[in-house]
Amino acid sequence: MGNDGGSIPTRRELVKSSAAALSTTQVKEIQTEQQEHYWSTCALSHQPLRRPVVSDALGTLYNKDAVLDYLLDVGKEGGEVEKAELERRGEAFKDRLRGLRDVVEVRFQTEGAGGSQRWVCPVTGKQLGPGTRAVYLVPCGHAFGETVFKEMPGDVCLLCNEPYTAENMIPILPTSETDKDRLEQRIEALKAQGLTHSLKKAPGAGKKRKKTATVEEATVGEEPLNPTQTKSEKPESNLKNAETASLTAKVLAEQEERNKRRKLGANDNVKSLFSNKNGMDEKHLDFMTRGFSIPANAKR
Repeated sequence: MGNDGGSIPTRRELVKSSAAALSTTQVKEIQTEQQEHYWSTCALSHQPLRRPVVSDALGTLYNKDAVLDYLLDVGKEGGEVEKAELERRGEAFKDRLRGLRDVVEVRFQTEGAGGSQRWVCPVTGKQLGPGTRAVYLVPCGHAFGETVFKEMPGDVCLLCNEPYTAENMIPILPTSETDKDRLEQRIEALKAQGLTHSLKKAPGAGKKRKKTATVEEATVGEEPLNPTQTKSEKPESNLKNAETASLTAKVLAEQEERNKRRKLGANDNVKSLFSNKNGMDEKHLDFMTRGFSIPANAKR
């Protein structure tokens, strides 16, 4: 190599330097930027948030009209294209937004007017947004600062007196893994109970139970199958039952016929036509039992 106008690369030039790890300050700045975006922008339509605002089971905020448009698009014939596009963006809306029962309207208290309008906690008066841990209650949807419930714990909403439980206190746009794991566990628990995020029954849950009950009612009165009996043996069992019923009918018919004969033999009018063979006397002789004899003085 040489005299060709080229250069010989050194090891320092060949080895690429590894990307420097982000500092704690840089990580916080990125998280703050993301929080500011999601606190002001709909996660579905990427339009500015405006009332009515709704949230799913993971605390994500949407415009309600955007959710309605999404559900209508999914229901159409070409809705799969829209879902594929949303999944490509990294948003698993398919499992989180299956109907309006999967969202709850968040009722923010506002201050100011026009462009200076902001969301505030109705108790402390502090602004709700990036850098503030805010929660809303299910099912009423009223939003508060999280510190309110730490200082004044209770089981009813402070604005509408709607009862709630600690599990139904949903963090808005949570950042900690602990809050995210708790919300995931809540979703699984509600699915096991046949409920949605709004604590309403999931579509199809009642129909499934009704179908099961119908099957149980249909089997009432049927003899249970033996553990070793299979479905293929069921017709044979029905055949045996039919033969038994036919035999029983014949026996009953013969018994009825014998009863008729017994009653007929006990009738006095019919009994007078016959005589007892053992110990017969003249009084009981009749034309059928005494025979016929020719008188002695009969002329021949």
